[in-house]
Amino acid sequence: MKTFNRNRIFIRLFMLLFAIQGVTFGQNDYNTAYGKLKDSKTGEKITYATISVPGTNIGTVSNSDGEFILKVNKSLHAEFFEVSHLGYETAKFRISEATDKERIFFLVARPIQLTEVAIIPKDARGIVETALQKIKLNYSVTPNMMRGFYRESIRQRRDYISVSEAVVDIVKAPYSGFQNDKVRIFKGRKGSNIKKADTLVVKLQGGPNVSLLLDIVKNTNLSIALDNLDNYKFEYSTVVYIDNKLNWVISFSPAVVREQPLYFGKLFISQDNMAIMRAEFSLDLSNADKASSMFIEKKPAGLIFMPTSTSYLVTYKEQNGKFYLNYVRADLKFRCDWKKRLFRNYYTVMSELAVTDRNEDNLMRFTSQELFRENMIFTEKVQDLTDTEFWGENNIIEPDNSIENAIKKISKKMMKEVK
Repeated sequence: MKTFNRNRIFIRLFMLLFAIQGVTFGQNDYNTAYGKLKDSKTGEKITYATISVPGTNIGTVSNSDGEFILKVNKSLHAEFFEVSHLGYETAKFRISEATDKERIFFLVARPIQLTEVAIIPKDARGIVETALQKIKLNYSVTPNMMRGFYRESIRQRRDYISVSEAVVDIVKAPYSGFQNDKVRIFKGRKGSNIKKADTLVVKLQGGPNVSLLLDIVKNTNLSIALDNLDNYKFEYSTVVYIDNKLNWVISFSPAVVREQPLYFGKLFISQDNMAIMRAEFSLDLSNADKASSMFIEKKPAGLIFMPTSTSYLVTYKEQNGKFYLNYVRADLKFRCDWKKRLFRNYYTVMSELAVTDRNEDNLMRFTSQELFRENMIFTEKVQDLTDTEFWGENNIIEPDNSIENAIKKISKKMMKEVK
């Protein structure tokens, strides 16, 4: 990993990623619901919606095609699942309606009733300050045991060169104090499709461990750095519904120039309890050198690395009056050039983490060998598995069509190499 040559170059990228809740049961002891989410009027797909079972900690997230798969233990005797998304009414459907075959579920857009908005805030920064002051009140101050689903993929132009995914166990530290989250890989699989002509090998460092750093409520000193609000200019944007709660949408943009680039984005803050329920942001790429330094740990001389776009999404889910991390997604696009050579290539790196199950009991103690650390490479730790029942009863994110095709192609290539 520390050896570099002209033909095989390894770049370690620091990438902030995302989480999904999962749960394991005995074989055939669960119901599986399939579905696709669409807008009831426009018919457009609804991406990254939260699907959950009321009264439980079980959930998942729809993919970029609006599709989802949800596995529910039969012992729970659950009849319904709920779907919630930004700007839509939370809907409840029968699990039995989606167990035989995939069907389409429609969500109704929820218009904003201006009469419900008592005050239009003039001090947008004040709303953010109040939200930060109420973190200990709104978020769990006790450790939680979480199960999640993590996936990362790397594309060279349109071709997938790597797809890796895993069910992970997470000891989520309290939203108070200085304890760190801990991760171990429970089950995983990977595939790589490196062409002989490739001169650049791209891998992510940190995997799901680094993904948890995108929890901006817990890690206020990282990523967008909410520990210093002087970094940003805050403006009131609009109001939207999330989980049937009215939210202020506060936009932010860099107010100063720092050694490291800042971010542009939006915070969605509940009017009921001033909790941050969602964050969308992207890195300021106006200074190419500063932006590049955020991602590259080491690169060979003569290689020009240029990020072209970044996109981050973090969502939280309320349960019993407390908010918990629900989903994190990160997308990074970049260009690589060689000085004095006719070489240019484009890459897209995507990672997502969804929390699929959570409880406050039976906290695990991971051994040193089990811990997945920030300096590790996820694709090098997961094991190759070809069993079609690999995921068993664990909740996962349904693969996008493109990722699903990539997995099939990579699997075929690996099987040929084994023969």
